[in-house]
Amino acid sequence: MARPIITLTTDYGTNDHLVGVMKGVVLTINPEAAIVDITHSILPHDILDGALAIGQAYKYFPPRTIHVVVVDPGVGTSRRPILVAGDTHYFVAPDNGVLSVIYDQSETIHAWHITSEHYFLQPLSNTFHGRDIFAPVAAWLSKSWQTGSFGEEITDYVRFSVPKPKTAGTGVKGVVLRVDNFGNLVTNITPADVPALIAPDAKFTIRTGNGEVKKMAQTYSLGTAGEPFGIIGSSGYIEISVNKGNAARTLGAARGAEVTVEVA
Repeated sequence: MARPIITLTTDYGTNDHLVGVMKGVVLTINPEAAIVDITHSILPHDILDGALAIGQAYKYFPPRTIHVVVVDPGVGTSRRPILVAGDTHYFVAPDNGVLSVIYDQSETIHAWHITSEHYFLQPLSNTFHGRDIFAPVAAWLSKSWQTGSFGEEITDYVRFSVPKPKTAGTGVKGVVLRVDNFGNLVTNITPADVPALIAPDAKFTIRTGNGEVKKMAQTYSLGTAGEPFGIIGSSGYIEISVNKGNAARTLGAARGAEVTVEVA
């Protein structure tokens, strides 16, 4: 039988001991587990950023992968820890909406409020549930696969809607969802929202920050040096990029910036 896979997605960063401790907890309970870091660079306390990251990553893992997602500004409060089964994957996370993209993308969802404290590390910290709840629950799940043993099934889990673009004149109005490590502006606009944008010889203007974009490119390297251009990113969203540059700095735009697309 293949080794169980447990992924980690957090806003912990890698300068502290937190991620390493979570891995130690998992391996103490199940030494056979294969642990994969998706990212620990989620913007601190940013639940939407965490939701987008896991939503873009989980499908590339084998069925029965367990994904631990810890972006948890409410740690230690009454917010619930939950276990979720979505189609062929499992998720362990705080019930704060960080799994909202998973809910949107899954045909079937089952969720359990994790209340079986004999799976937790003791004493239970009020500030590090990644170590004391989420990591051990994921590890025990990878040994038993008995989801119902962790608590009662629930249907009122917290979810929110990722911002959607809106029709505006001959185009659409959206936002920058995130700025990646290269300074690319990842918008919430897809080609389906503006089909004319990717038509041959399309004439359009994309405005965000203090600049405009009037060209689309097939690859990053085909963009004119120093000039912002649009591109369909690997996540399926329209991105604004600068070849070997930083679009966020060039256009003075950041996460949450308004993006308008006008098609002639």
